[in-house]
Amino acid sequence: MTLRASPSLAAVLLAALGGAAALAAEAPADQASNKLAHELLQQLIEINTTDSVGNVTTAAEAMAKRFRDAGFAAQDVVVLGPTDKKKNVVVRLHGTGKYKPVLLMGHLDVVEAHREDWNMDPFKLIEKDGYFYGRGTSDMKGDDAIMAATVLRMKAEGFKPDRDIILALTADEEGGCCNGPDWLLKNHRELIDAEFAINTDGWSVMSEKGVPKMFRLGATEKLYGDYQLSVTNKGGHSSEPRADNAIYQLAHALINVSKYQFPFELNNVSRPYYESLAKMSPACTWAPFLTAIDTSWPSTSGSTLTSVARTTPTIVVADPERRPE
Repeated sequence: MTLRASPSLAAVLLAALGGAAALAAEAPADQASNKLAHELLQQLIEINTTDSVGNVTTAAEAMAKRFRDAGFAAQDVVVLGPTDKKKNVVVRLHGTGKYKPVLLMGHLDVVEAHREDWNMDPFKLIEKDGYFYGRGTSDMKGDDAIMAATVLRMKAEGFKPDRDIILALTADEEGGCCNGPDWLLKNHRELIDAEFAINTDGWSVMSEKGVPKMFRLGATEKLYGDYQLSVTNKGGHSSEPRADNAIYQLAHALINVSKYQFPFELNNVSRPYYESLAKMSPACTWAPFLTAIDTSWPSTSGSTLTSVARTTPTIVVADPERRPE
């Protein structure tokens, strides 16, 4: 997984994780904050937080120590969760109390990373040709580092917002037993109760040539279902092969799935979104399709257009040892 600071990301990302040339033009306080964000990113990347052999609690405790060392009171930095390896960290920066709190959310866990699938160690932060490499650089330890560095800077500079700012870095967004936000809501809602929440796990800011054009809010997420296909028959001996070979039958079934296309469908959220996008960003690469939203919408493999406008069947795993993604 790679992350590159680019115009498509929020400006804060470019500022927090930019290179030496960018830092040279920044104020000393900005340089210190950006250096801290980089340190936090490296620290998080190098903690394995996969569901199989990783430990989210290790990452949560590492971030908690940063906040305690920065002067946050013990009661304002809480590490808790349902199991030893699935704990979350919740931090509160106190404001004036004029308004109800805002909750900043991010997950610490990452998708599995098998060493044999990578040409480098996925749990070492590597910088090369303007990119960061490592499991979690874009999903979403980069965002976690930015949020943590920002709250730490607010504390260091004595900033007192007009509402409490709560930061929750949680477990098991990618799967597993113990989804962090769900567990906190059911067991310790008072720690994260807020007027509204900001979840940075997404590409919310759309920009053209570095100029922000749109901030996208997610009304929901695409749901999915897992289905397992299996074929059996009476078998036989390879010297006298059967015409109805079960493996061939399964292969044909998979090919049929790959060829099937569900009907085109927009709803009362996706249709006005794309209509607005077409008006606001006529120069974007989607414009040719957005100007006439109808059933001619392309079925491009891997396209965001396809994933929003149609139900999309796909074969995701043939190895029972690997997690579907």
